[in-house]
Amino acid sequence: MPTMIDHLGIQCTDVQASAAFYDAVLAPLGGTRLMEPHEGVIGYGIVPVPNFWLGPLSDNHTGWREDHIAFVAPNRAAVHAFFDAAVAAGAEILHEPKEWPIYHPGYYGAFVRDPDGNNVEAVCHIPE
Repeated sequence: MPTMIDHLGIQCTDVQASAAFYDAVLAPLGGTRLMEPHEGVIGYGIVPVPNFWLGPLSDNHTGWREDHIAFVAPNRAAVHAFFDAAVAAGAEILHEPKEWPIYHPGYYGAFVRDPDGNNVEAVCHIPE
């Protein structure tokens, strides 16, 4: 079944407390911890793909919490088109399109900030 959402990340005041909660509630649904690529960042999913992420509450944005949503891009050209459209619409650039091997080989994404300050990404998992 096609999907528009690739993954979602939320910020937590206490990542370890949230992780204990999600360890318990996602297990009956088949979800488990799959990746911890950075300290305090935990990726959950159903093997092999993490698509729900926990991270620490950002301390560089006073008064609001930045959430993260990543949309599926069918190819790298679509990542670039997403990025160009976002910049044309006035989005703040977080990361220009590039490979992110820390997640897996072939992970290609671009990140911008939406009008409400959220971190929005387009990602393609197909190697070039």
